[in-house]
Amino acid sequence: MHKVAIIEKIHQDGINLLKNNPAFEFEIIEDASEENLIKVLPNFDACTLRVSKLNEKILSKCKNLKVISRHGVGYDNVDLNYIKKNKITLLITATANAVAVAEHVIYMMLSISKGINQYDQEVRIGNFKKSASTITTLELFNKEILIVGFGRIGQSLIKRCKGFEMKVKVFDPFVKKETIEKLGGIKIENLDDGLKICDYVSLHVPLNEKTKNLIDYSKLKNMKREVIVINTARGGIINESDLDKALRENIIFGAGLDVFENEPIDKNNPLLSNKKVLLSPHSATFTNECKSRMSLETTKNIIDFFKNKIDKSMIVKL
Repeated sequence: MHKVAIIEKIHQDGINLLKNNPAFEFEIIEDASEENLIKVLPNFDACTLRVSKLNEKILSKCKNLKVISRHGVGYDNVDLNYIKKNKITLLITATANAVAVAEHVIYMMLSISKGINQYDQEVRIGNFKKSASTITTLELFNKEILIVGFGRIGQSLIKRCKGFEMKVKVFDPFVKKETIEKLGGIKIENLDDGLKICDYVSLHVPLNEKTKNLIDYSKLKNMKREVIVINTARGGIINESDLDKALRENIIFGAGLDVFENEPIDKNNPLLSNKKVLLSPHSATFTNECKSRMSLETTKNIIDFFKNKIDKSMIVKL
């Protein structure tokens, strides 16, 4: 029997999948502190992982651990060098979250473009139409969006953008021109060229050495003044200090962030007092439907791994 540690609770549907499989037993570990994981995780053959970290200090104690199943697609919270060296397989929920994240991007684009928070506040304080005409709002129709990273989320987003009759540019050196054009987009070969011409920018790349501070002040100041930048990927891809400066200097129109360099966000982070940025707490995948899909895919990946039936697209190549 395979022992599975569910690190931090997931949706009940995924738990039930393990519960109904006699080849597996599981335990939910709610205390994901380093100290506790060092103590309890060595007893398990597999684990699920949400936002807590698995570093070498923890993993070096886990001699039985064969597979880590991420509840999501990012894996910057796992010591990749250690698991590669020790042949621990890393799995992701490659298909479960694309719709929810793409919808979250659209929500942010619309909310910022239409000045929803400002309009709402005006009504609540009794101004009704007194100041409405002074609030600048924008349409998505016929605007150009640059999607940076064209995996499943980017491909889900393009479908929704086309529904608003937007013109879609895509920057992803790893995706063929034909794949992008088939979905109605235009491939951009140079990131800087795309950033200069687009009205919206949406980021969908992993955080690594190449993408750290990918969007900094030098890139922001070369964008259109009306541009809206959205990051639902990973904190650190946009330099937060540079973004705050660009917004306060009216270099760009607005921004939407679902992810931050430090999570929870530092209470002294200047973005918290910046009214030109829309914030959400790394919650793009928190729809009821997505939580169910992600939990099922997370635990199914573990089951399929031990049955030698795992879909190769779920395996992170290290």
